[in-house]
Amino acid sequence: MTDQALTDALAIDCAAEAGRAADFIRATIRTLNRRGAVVAVSGGVDSAVCAHLAARALGGDRVLALLLPERESSADSEPRARRLCERLCVRYIVEDISGALEAMGCYRRRDEAIRTLFPDYGPGWRQKIVIVGGEAWTAHFNIVVQDPSGQTFERKLPPEIYLTIVAATNFKQRVRKNLEYFHAERLNYAVVGTPNRLEYDLGFFVRGGDGLADLKPIAHLYKTQVYALAEYLGVPDDIRSQPPTTDTYSLPQTQDEFYFALTYREADLVLYGMYHGIAPSAVAAALGRQTRDIENAIRDFERKRIVGARTLRESYTLQEHR
Repeated sequence: MTDQALTDALAIDCAAEAGRAADFIRATIRTLNRRGAVVAVSGGVDSAVCAHLAARALGGDRVLALLLPERESSADSEPRARRLCERLCVRYIVEDISGALEAMGCYRRRDEAIRTLFPDYGPGWRQKIVIVGGEAWTAHFNIVVQDPSGQTFERKLPPEIYLTIVAATNFKQRVRKNLEYFHAERLNYAVVGTPNRLEYDLGFFVRGGDGLADLKPIAHLYKTQVYALAEYLGVPDDIRSQPPTTDTYSLPQTQDEFYFALTYREADLVLYGMYHGIAPSAVAAALGRQTRDIENAIRDFERKRIVGARTLRESYTLQEHR
């Protein structure tokens, strides 16, 4: 199978897909006996598409967008999200969650863990976690820190330190979800989840955080398809041009750095090949990689799918209701 044939296999009829998604949202809102929908809008493409679809399905007056920044969010995220909401004519509320995170010890617990490796780490420093050796799937995680002068340092993370940093950081997604459900319950709205198929199937979410929702209208779409739908719906260029990012750590970090070890396009095609019985050698040839790399990626994805299958089946998705 050629690269073009694989790419063409992910092509969708965007008009039909948008119509199906809008029908699904309306039907699910009726089934759940809710009046409207809450969408957490981050400034990224997935939440932008979900906001567009909710507004198309229900009307802007029945959609509430939540902008939930914290002190380590990208400076560009909130302005992008505001412009999107204003363009869609949907109500939005901005709630900075930094105070809640501070009270829960999110920053303190994380920073204490980092200081076991970098004793000078403190105010003015920034950090992120990255996969090292991910393309060979013999990966481990490193911590990258940057001091106030801009100098960066990197060290391998011992498992217990990695887990502590991630556990503390996951407060961010869980606090946001608490606010989503607060506003949904006070309005008798449903919470719209924003995972795409890569995230949904491979467990790239926080349990009790961004993995939790009442309906997930794009969980059946590969990331490539989400970008195509975003273009069709008219999602602004400044959102569609952003690489997929966690926007969770204080240093810029893409999703492939942290979790997939592949670009979203490559990960889409590997996952598609898994589902459709395409030989790893054919996927490798299409992507210009070695067959062993794709075989290793498939093994890694199979492990990740265990988390997704066990955790994300509790709410409505369009794929399950076709």
